[in-house]
Order: sequence, then structure tokens, then C-alpha cells
Amino acid sequence: MNDELAAVELRAARHAALADSTRLRIVDLLTMGDASPSELQDRFAVPSNLMAHHLSVLHEHGIIERSRSEGDHRRSYVRLIPGSLDILEPVSSAAARRVLFVCTANSARSQLAAALWTRASRIPATSAGTHPAEQIAAGAIAAAQRNELPIRPERPRALDAVMSDDDFIVTVCDSAHEELGDLGAVHWSVPDPVPVGTDAAFDRALRDIERRIRELAPSLAAA
Repeated sequence: MNDELAAVELRAARHAALADSTRLRIVDLLTMGDASPSELQDRFAVPSNLMAHHLSVLHEHGIIERSRSEGDHRRSYVRLIPGSLDILEPVSSAAARRVLFVCTANSARSQLAAALWTRASRIPATSAGTHPAEQIAAGAIAAAQRNELPIRPERPRALDAVMSDDDFIVTVCDSAHEELGDLGAVHWSVPDPVPVGTDAAFDRALRDIERRIRELAPSLAAA
């Protein structure tokens, strides 16, 4: 079994251990501090034999550990193993020389995405459109200004003129994604703010893209 598969198997096992609602509540409580088995038993109104089972499962899967009380040596305390929950986070990684954000017109979403990316990563980013518009949408420029984002007032560019073979392509528009098919590495289904045209619509698109970038950026390494 390779290391990647072993890590996935471990994640699956720990997720399974936490699939029981009582065990999940125990772990939630232990994120704040340690507790003795009897304290956990009283807190959750669980019989001692059942609490022993839950703690055994959590210990078996490397989530908790026990220590003997320095006061009453007959008593023990349970605590989370540091970092034991970190592995539960989704894991993906890739290398990129440049990130290319693509939408249909390259007039709003892809422009905002490229600008936002500069705040989150040192990997270069640019944008393009499958059918570029004549100009960047005024609403996108205004949203960028409200959020102090650097958007150059240049004409939107065609994908064919921008794309390189080693670009990490992120489509931020359903139409562009469906047109490109497997060419895009990642797709974000971000509603187009241009037809609505309001500040709120552009701000919603910006926040949606900003959240997705925060999640993607740590997973990309410079190629």
C-alpha cells in the first residue's frame, strides 16, 4: 500500500470512528479540555460499559490518549492526541506554474479571481475568456475598487491567446466549463453578476471566489 492510499485509509477509519453521535460529542468536548471517563459518563448520561466502549474505539483509532491523575492515582484523564483531527480535512495537492482563471467574457468573474489570487498565493495568475467581451464590466471594476483589488482596465483577452500547456486552469463560469470539458483542472460554479448588474451581485460573486481561493491556494505548490 502506498503512502497516499494509507493516508486515505486512515482518514476513512477516523471518520468512521466519529460517525457515532456520542463519540462525536465526546471529541467536541475534548477539543476544549481533558476529562475523566466518569465525567464524560455523567455529562452524556451514558452507562459506564458503553462509555468504555466509545473511549476504546477513539483510542484504537489514534484520536485520544489517557494519562493518570497526579492527584488521585486511581483516576485517569482522557485527552485528544494533538493533531489527530488534522487528517480529517480534505487533502488534495497539485503543482502549478501559473493559474489561469477562465470565464466566457473575461469581463467580471475571471478578472476578479485573478486579482484576488494575488492576495493568497505567490504563484502567478492571469485570466481569459472563451468569448471575450469588448471591455471589463463596470460593476467588476467598482467591486474591485471597493475591495482595493488591482484590476487593470485593459481589454478582455481570448483564451487561445493566453493559455499555455502547463497552466492550471480554473473555470469560474458554467458555460466556459462546459465548453472546455476536461481541459479545466478545477471548476467553480459562480453565478454571473453581469446580468443582475447590482453592487450586491458583484460583491456576492467576489466573496464566493474569495472563499474558494482561500481553500485552493494552500493545495497548490509552485511548479
